[in-house]
Amino acid sequence: MKKMKKHPLPRLDRDQSIRERLGGACRLNPGEVWEDPLHGHRVGCLDAGSAAQVDLLCRSDRFPRATLAIHDPPYNFIAFQQRRVDEYAEWCRQIVSNTADHLADDASLYLWIGADQNNGFAPLPEVMVMMRNSGFDSRSLITMRNQRGYGTQHNWMSVRQELLYYIRGCPRFQPQYTDIPKKVKGYYKEIAGERTENSARGRGETLRAGNVWIDVQQVFYRMEENVNGCFAQKPLKSILRIIDASSEPGDTVLDFFAHAGTTLLAAEMTGRRCLTMEIDPLFCEVTIRRLEHFRESGRTGWQNSNPFSRELGQET
Repeated sequence: MKKMKKHPLPRLDRDQSIRERLGGACRLNPGEVWEDPLHGHRVGCLDAGSAAQVDLLCRSDRFPRATLAIHDPPYNFIAFQQRRVDEYAEWCRQIVSNTADHLADDASLYLWIGADQNNGFAPLPEVMVMMRNSGFDSRSLITMRNQRGYGTQHNWMSVRQELLYYIRGCPRFQPQYTDIPKKVKGYYKEIAGERTENSARGRGETLRAGNVWIDVQQVFYRMEENVNGCFAQKPLKSILRIIDASSEPGDTVLDFFAHAGTTLLAAEMTGRRCLTMEIDPLFCEVTIRRLEHFRESGRTGWQNSNPFSRELGQET
């Protein structure tokens, strides 16, 4: 069997030479919106902090307002180099306000927000305080466990990602079930001299998902869904879980930070319509190409290739 050659792509947000080579490959310029002719998805090269540009993406008389928003704003060190923590929280406030303008009265909002353990856990607490006056009610603080982490020999390894869940009104919520993770198995109690495992308490082979997710595989290069060139890609399983829990087929989902296009792909797979944006034309193109790649091949990413293999002369 012929071994496939890997074609990784350097980080698109940092490698300037690659960005220059791919400059002409993007079909969107800043301020433009692409609309999918098949299912009405939209991808905009827009600024999530601009109410006018969000309106350009979301305004439509053909579809009802969105019932769900899933945002993953940049909270890594790049963001901190650009903004102070208080400025970052204010920027998030504007994004949440822009989102609220285009959500139904009964809607859910999920925010992926990091916690820098070397900087007072910013920006997580600042964003949580800001959200108290946002018009949304808090519902849960979800933790997703990474299989790989970062840290030094002088601190605990950081292996968690934080996800804030808020609602407005009375939106739909459908409990989700997952295989029983091995970590929750173990001795629970002794009955008639016999030790019984946790999983033996119920008759089913599944467990209702809680707010600590240890069953979601962190994306890495060996996985089919991996999108080479994208950093901190969210697992497709986590987005599918959110969409299935907090929306129905036919609903519209908002995502103002498309990055690798995971929310758009999850919406396509579950019969929802996605309105998403990125301020960077290259990530807009990645998002559109991921949808097209899935429709053409059934694959969810580029495990052994990358979205721009044709332009880089790497096709096999």
